[in-house]
Amino acid sequence: MTNTSNTSGSQSSSNSSEGKRKEETDDDAMGPMDVLRQARAQLSELTGMEAESVSSFERTEDGWTLEIEVLELVRVPDTMSLLASYEVTLDPRGELTGYRRVRRYERGRADARKPGGR
Repeated sequence: MTNTSNTSGSQSSSNSSEGKRKEETDDDAMGPMDVLRQARAQLSELTGMEAESVSSFERTEDGWTLEIEVLELVRVPDTMSLLASYEVTLDPRGELTGYRRVRRYERGRADARKPGGR
């Protein structure tokens, strides 16, 4: 009888650890919309500037890379406001690991960059 309870106890323990590993893996896997929301919120909190849109994103080996358009300076008329594109990197769980401004432009200006955002 003691042998049976030890065996089932070890199976139960094994099943619990497998369940935890599966839960951790499921929690780590974020969908694109979750990543986009989290990246915008984190960048806005860090910079104090409003993130207006996400112009590109891709999954990488290390997590995610996004380009986020940020309102840097409000001007009147609005077409003269200054916007900036920030390259933002996140780990697989969606935590911001770095950002940098890659360009700055007036809202009313046509984009002189190459098609595809790069």
